[in-house]
Amino acid sequence: MQNYNSIFHQQINGLKGKPKLLLHVCCAPCSSGVINRLVDHFDITYLYYNPNIYPLSEFELRKQQFDKLGIKVVDLGYNHDEYLKNVSGLEQAKEGGARCQNCIEMRLRQSFIYAKQHGYDYVSTTLTISPHKDCEFINQTGKKLQEEYGVNYLFADFKKENGFLLSTLNSKKAGMYRQTYCGCEFSLPKQ
Repeated sequence: MQNYNSIFHQQINGLKGKPKLLLHVCCAPCSSGVINRLVDHFDITYLYYNPNIYPLSEFELRKQQFDKLGIKVVDLGYNHDEYLKNVSGLEQAKEGGARCQNCIEMRLRQSFIYAKQHGYDYVSTTLTISPHKDCEFINQTGKKLQEEYGVNYLFADFKKENGFLLSTLNSKKAGMYRQTYCGCEFSLPKQ
């Protein structure tokens, strides 16, 4: 596996000016451990595109937590049927497997489409802060979509440099709701 934290620093050190970054955000707690690493280097727009989250009340609760960070998100709306169609046939796949990979690619693809349509210089995601997500898959998907859409991908492994720990501490300090499952009905804890 590549050292995506090192690649991240190389990209940051090579920046000219303050380019426009579209940052896909999965939730406010994770974002709280990422934003400080980016804010001095980019003009950031936060994209909340997470049709995987179930139910709608959970989607809304997670979105509301961004207020505690003092940031506004661009919300592409809740279309859970789109997610279900995307993972059809993979409902029983193990957590972190093919279903999750389809979900991550769907969300990153939509981020690249939005970035291309609105003139962003870079796309990235907060998903790599989680120790439960496949950082290699996320970054390789970003690389593939960069080539497909012609928008730069900001490689990262945001859990490095105590990113996940900081996200936990920051969210606790801000009194944020921290979810107990990834988001979709297939990741809900078994009762």
